[in-house]
Amino acid sequence: MKHDIPVAPEIIDDLSWDAPWAAIGNRWGLVSDQVMGGVSDGRMTRETVAGRTALRMTGRVSLENNGGFLQLALDLGDAGAPVDARRWTGIRLDVVGTGETYNLHLRTSDLQRPWQSYRQSFRAPSTWTTVRLPFEGFTPHRTDAPLDLSRLRRIGIVAIGQAFQADIALADIRFDTVADAAPPGLLV
Repeated sequence: MKHDIPVAPEIIDDLSWDAPWAAIGNRWGLVSDQVMGGVSDGRMTRETVAGRTALRMTGRVSLENNGGFLQLALDLGDAGAPVDARRWTGIRLDVVGTGETYNLHLRTSDLQRPWQSYRQSFRAPSTWTTVRLPFEGFTPHRTDAPLDLSRLRRIGIVAIGQAFQADIALADIRFDTVADAAPPGLLV
């Protein structure tokens, strides 16, 4: 029996629903390296940041015990099922932070190991900024499988790879159609 994969809607989360629910109907979650023995520690809150309602991740990223990440994660489809994002050219997000570099991680239903993903870095400056991340800029991490946008399953905003105080707020995240319609985000 063939199961049709739903087309991904433009809005992933505009914070119009009560926390921790995203506009797509799924819950945001905070994941730390403690799931694999690390000691990074963080919090996810819903608050007003610099005048905008935001989902905020704060905490300490530690490299001790082979750790090194905090992540705001969201399944894109029902019960972790994939969505088809081929009609989109990338992801656009409104962020503010303290100038640190973060990653946006994508996972597809083709990836089986928790450390596998497709990644792109961006900076979260101290004023609200729209960052545009075209799909062509994502690189595979610990996988040889190409990014299959017809099977996109999960998205994560990740503080990773260095010891630091994470502080990033997200006011809007959506799929993007024309990556060159505005100046590109602050890509690293």
